[in-house]
Amino acid sequence: MPLALLALTLSAFAIGTTEFVIVGLIPTMAEDLNVSLPSAGLLVSLYALGVAIGAPVLTALTGRWNRKSLLLSVMLLFVVGNLLAWQAPGYNTLVMARILTGLAHGVFFSIGSTIATGLVPKEKAASAIAIMFTGLTVALVTGVPLGTYIGQWFGWHTTFLVVAILGVIASLGSAVLIPKNLKQATPATFTEQLTVLTQPRLLLVYAMTAVGYGGTFVAFTYLAPILEQVSGFAPSAIGLIMLVYGLSVAIGNIFGGKMADRMGPVKALQIIFSALALVLLAFTFTAAQPLAAVITVLIWGAFAFGNVPGLQVYVVQLAEKYTPNAVDVASGLNIAAFNVGIAIGSIVGGVVVESMTLMDTSWIGAVIVLVAILLTRLSARLEGRSSE
Repeated sequence: MPLALLALTLSAFAIGTTEFVIVGLIPTMAEDLNVSLPSAGLLVSLYALGVAIGAPVLTALTGRWNRKSLLLSVMLLFVVGNLLAWQAPGYNTLVMARILTGLAHGVFFSIGSTIATGLVPKEKAASAIAIMFTGLTVALVTGVPLGTYIGQWFGWHTTFLVVAILGVIASLGSAVLIPKNLKQATPATFTEQLTVLTQPRLLLVYAMTAVGYGGTFVAFTYLAPILEQVSGFAPSAIGLIMLVYGLSVAIGNIFGGKMADRMGPVKALQIIFSALALVLLAFTFTAAQPLAAVITVLIWGAFAFGNVPGLQVYVVQLAEKYTPNAVDVASGLNIAAFNVGIAIGSIVGGVVVESMTLMDTSWIGAVIVLVAILLTRLSARLEGRSSE
């Protein structure tokens, strides 16, 4: 694998830390900001909406920019957003900071996926994307638990300062390791960009992405309160449990990429989504027992992010076939779909927490993932017809 992938992974690590560290800090931030748990959870949704806007819109607007220059500009925006969160005097300023960093996130992963696939042979595309997304999983393993610990002991503001420093380090890594002469496709015209939004096969995958990923976040957004209030863990133990979750995510992400390479993305996704739905359903019953809860969280992590490489490489494959002049835009829309799923999932979770109970988030998430399984089977059927 090219060394340039390491630069993408470093940046993904910094971005992944700021995206997911909120999950471990929701109880702390809700108390400090004097807002409800669903209001604190809304910080996850608003970040995701920033990504959803940034991925397709800003990717399309910056289509003619040099890829390396765009990456460095995006990382600068990311650093500025986290510095704003560090200095945020209250909830409203924090919302603005989260949206700003979400915009940077969207553009980074949109162009990062196509850069990663362009650095390796076609048969290694899913593995290359998996390596880049390993930055997200390593962030879950180390960045999120450490950020949670820092936030609980030194205040959540400090967490965002540390993340901003990570962003500076990642930017330096990109400046040194990313080559200047990156392969760059001819920017898509407005008409070609619209074809992405009117291509049924791509729209189906976007729906798979949003529903399959969103189902997880109905419960994952409120994992910290569940572990504290239902499982009975002390707040100081949450960081350690997030470490366990992150370790399993790292394994699942790489394994999911290899599955997509070996058996094709559609078959791999059917298996991963099915396992994810079962684990979410099981957590409804195991969360009340501390040991069983940790074991379930461990298994959950392995499947929660294992679908990412398959979904992303599947979109790139279909875009190369149906919209070859707008592959970057198609990739960006799938990043948007991931985050539309996160936004909707966390909003649904907030509604469930307000009107039902914390533990209802888990089985409702499982039901949503079942919809993703049905959509994946439909895509598999269409794939068969296309081959014939």
